[in-house]
Amino acid sequence: MESLAMLRVAILVTDGFEQSELTEPRKALEEARAQTLIISPTPGVVRGWRSGEWGDHFPVDLTLEQGRRTEFEALVLPGGMMSPDRLRTIPRAIQFVKSFFDANKPVAAICHGPWMVIEAGAAQGRRIAAWPSLRTDLKNAGAHWVDLAVAVDGQLVTSRKPDDIPAFNLEMIKLFAAHAAGLTPVGLKKRSHAG
Repeated sequence: MESLAMLRVAILVTDGFEQSELTEPRKALEEARAQTLIISPTPGVVRGWRSGEWGDHFPVDLTLEQGRRTEFEALVLPGGMMSPDRLRTIPRAIQFVKSFFDANKPVAAICHGPWMVIEAGAAQGRRIAAWPSLRTDLKNAGAHWVDLAVAVDGQLVTSRKPDDIPAFNLEMIKLFAAHAAGLTPVGLKKRSHAG
């Protein structure tokens, strides 16, 4: 198990995120000793989506406004259709995501999470695994959608769906650990695994 001690990771969501795509990566990160914080546009709680219905409530650690003033080393973008679709209409959320790409910090996005990669202007030229309905959106943004359990392209790791979470977590931890060790994404070999 890689150690991510002292690494601060932002998890950006609003209501309607796929619950397993937050809880399982968060558990993997915390087992690797990273500090995770849920960031959302509004304070209070956010609610997951699980098995076709509303899931559990999760406390928001920081609002987007507060998160902009806090230093994070990595970002996780859970999917589910509702949360990323709402976030991509919020300029502050888009700018928050863009700041990670601008600073060459690692980003992990799963399912519909890559919608935020598109909105941040960071999809062009990348190989991105995402929910199949994003294929045309990614193509229009200049990306290459891949039907793989996980794809790593520089500082970005992506996956298609909840079934891919084990592969997603593995590559996310590797990427975040490389960043924590001071390795640049440019020096990392691109890795993809068939689904």
